[in-house]
Amino acid sequence: MTTTAIFGTGVMGGTLVSGLLRSGRAADDLIITGRTSDRVADLGQRYGVRVLANADAASAADTLVLCVKPQDMGSLLEEVRDHVVPGNTVISLAAGITTEFLESHLPDGTSVVRVMPNTPALVDQGMAGIAPGQHCTDAHLAEAEALLSSCGKVVRLAEKHLDAVTAISGSGPAYIFYVVEAMIEAGVVLGLPRATSTELVVQTLYGAATMLRETKEHPTVLREQVSSPGGTTVAALRQLDDHKVRAAFVNAIEAAAARSKQLASGNG
Repeated sequence: MTTTAIFGTGVMGGTLVSGLLRSGRAADDLIITGRTSDRVADLGQRYGVRVLANADAASAADTLVLCVKPQDMGSLLEEVRDHVVPGNTVISLAAGITTEFLESHLPDGTSVVRVMPNTPALVDQGMAGIAPGQHCTDAHLAEAEALLSSCGKVVRLAEKHLDAVTAISGSGPAYIFYVVEAMIEAGVVLGLPRATSTELVVQTLYGAATMLRETKEHPTVLREQVSSPGGTTVAALRQLDDHKVRAAFVNAIEAAAARSKQLASGNG
């Protein structure tokens, strides 16, 4: 079994550690590092994984998973560069950091994979897009895919599509939570207790998502099944159409993709 070092123990780093352990990975095969010593020590004790300094972790690992903030990536790469050897795989979960940037700060020929995860990984329902660098083999990409599969689903894409992935699934949970907030508030306005309104909305969301996944039907078909002519649903949907909600969502997601591209180009 290969040794995996996870650099950074924020939300995604911690999520990946717990996901790997739940999927059957041995604690002895995992190493963690982090800037906040108390949090790293706590995670190390809780999960029984090794805690090392960045350089030592890079020397000991076959796979390096970089989960630090984008602004901290340059300094981390400087620390680990001289400890990365041929055959290592470097996987980055940092938003806006391109494979070109990673490769330029690592030894020539290093296999690099760029990942765009999302927060539902916290409950093993993540959706990650992964893209290979120029030296990445199919075996290295499969390794990254297996790693991310421990806390959700994974799709392979060319790197040029990762701005769209960022806009759709990376930022996507926030759009859903935004709609959920509005629906809960509407229930309160209509006289429901907030706890009841919340339960109604969350279960409805869960049920609708499950229908999409289980039935494989197009969302238009499922929407039409709820929309009786002249009924309550049609009255609501007409208001959404009158306020151009569909167009607003498309425009918002396009804006997110544009911002992702801007950040990746270093002009953020």
